Amino acid sequence: MATRRPAHPASTPRTGSVRPWLMLATAVLAQAAGTVFQSAPAFLIPLLHTERGIPLAQAGLLASAPTLGLVFTLVAWGALTDRVGERWVIAGGMALTALAAAGAMTASGYLGLGGFLLLGGAASGSTNAASGRVVVGWFRKERRGLAMGIRQMCQPLGVAVAAIAIPPLAASGGVAAAMTLPLVLTAVLAVLSAVVIIDPPRPARKGADAGDRPANPYRSTAVLVRIHAASALLVVPQFTVSIFGLIWLTSDRGMSATAAGIVVGVSQFVGALGRVAVGVWSDRVGSRLRPLRQVAWAAAAVMVVLGLSELAPAWTAAAALIVAATITVADNGLAYTAVAEIAGPFWSGRALGAQNTGQFLAASIVGPAVGGLITLVGYPLAFALVALAPVAAVPLVPREAKDAEDELVSIASPGLDTSPTAGRA
Repeated sequence: MATRRPAHPASTPRTGSVRPWLMLATAVLAQAAGTVFQSAPAFLIPLLHTERGIPLAQAGLLASAPTLGLVFTLVAWGALTDRVGERWVIAGGMALTALAAAGAMTASGYLGLGGFLLLGGAASGSTNAASGRVVVGWFRKERRGLAMGIRQMCQPLGVAVAAIAIPPLAASGGVAAAMTLPLVLTAVLAVLSAVVIIDPPRPARKGADAGDRPANPYRSTAVLVRIHAASALLVVPQFTVSIFGLIWLTSDRGMSATAAGIVVGVSQFVGALGRVAVGVWSDRVGSRLRPLRQVAWAAAAVMVVLGLSELAPAWTAAAALIVAATITVADNGLAYTAVAEIAGPFWSGRALGAQNTGQFLAASIVGPAVGGLITLVGYPLAFALVALAPVAAVPLVPREAKDAEDELVSIASPGLDTSPTAGRA
C-alpha cells in the first residue's frame, strides 16, 4: 500500500491551534452540503406524489437514488483516502457532486433525474470516510467523541437545510430550482476544502518490519462486522423518519408543506445537538459501544411512540417526530468513532467506507420498502414495525467494548507509535 509523506512542519498545526477546529468545521460543512444533495429528493416527494401522480413507492425509490449511489463507492473512496489523503478526496468529491447537481437541474424525465441523483450520491460519498479520518487524525482520543459528535452534525444539519429550503424552491420553480441549492453549496465547499484541510500525519512505523503491511483487522475478530451490522439496522428508523416524516405530516396529519418542513428542519437541528451530547457522553464514560446499546433501545421505544401519536393532535405528532429524529440519529457518531478507533490509522478509510456502505445499503432499501409498507398498513403500524430493527441491533453490539477495542487496535496497528502527535487538538 502506498504511503503518504508526512505533512510539512510549517503546515502542521501546533498544540492548541485553532486549525484542527477550522478543518473540522470545513469537513462538517462539506458533508452537510453533500447531505443536502442526498436529501433533496425526499423533499421533492410531495411535488412528485401529490402534483405529478407518481406512486409513493416509486417516489421513495427516487429519494433513495443518492443513497444507492453511495453504496457503490464508499469503500472505494475510503481506499483512495488511505492512499492519497483526505484533502483532495473531499475537494474532488464535492466538485463532482456539483456537476451532478447541474445535470439533475437539466434532466428530462424520471430516469434522467434518477441517473444524476445516483451519480451525485456516489460522488458525495467522498466526504464520509475522509472527514472522519480528519477528526481521528487531528484530535486526541479524550476529545474525539466531542469532535466526532460535531462532525456527525453534518447529516442532520444538511437534512434541516434541505427540509426548510427544498419544498418552497420546488413549489416555485420545480426540480431545477430545488437542485440549485446543492449545486451552489457543493461548489463552494469544493474550493474551501482544498484551501483549509491538511492531511493529518500518520503514526511512524518502528523496527525492522516497517515495510510490512498492517494486519487486516477483519481477519481475527468479528467486532467490526458486528458494529457494521448493528449500524445498518439502526439506520432503518433514522431514514424512515427523514424520508417519510414530511409526507406523513402533510398527507396524514393535515399540516401545510411549509409548516411540516419547518418541523422536520427543527427536528434535524435538535438531532445535530443530540449527536454532540452523545459524543461528550461517550468521552466521559470511556466507551462508544455501551452508549450505542442504550441508544438502540431508545430508538425502538420512540418509533412505537411515533406510531401511537396518530391518536393525538397534530402538534403532538410534530413533537413526537422531533424526539424521534433526535434519538434515531444519535447512534451514528458512536459507531463511526468506534470503527475508526478500532480499525487503526492504516485501515480506517476502508473500515469507515464499509461502515457507511452497510448503512446506506440499508437506507436505500428503506424508501421503497417502508413506502410499500405504509401503503399496505398505514403510517402508525408501519412506524411500530420499524421499531423491530433497532431491537434486532442490540445483541449485535459487542458488550465488552474496551477489551474488544484494545484487542483490535493491537491487531490492526502492530509496531506503530500510537502516541498523540504534537499537532492534535
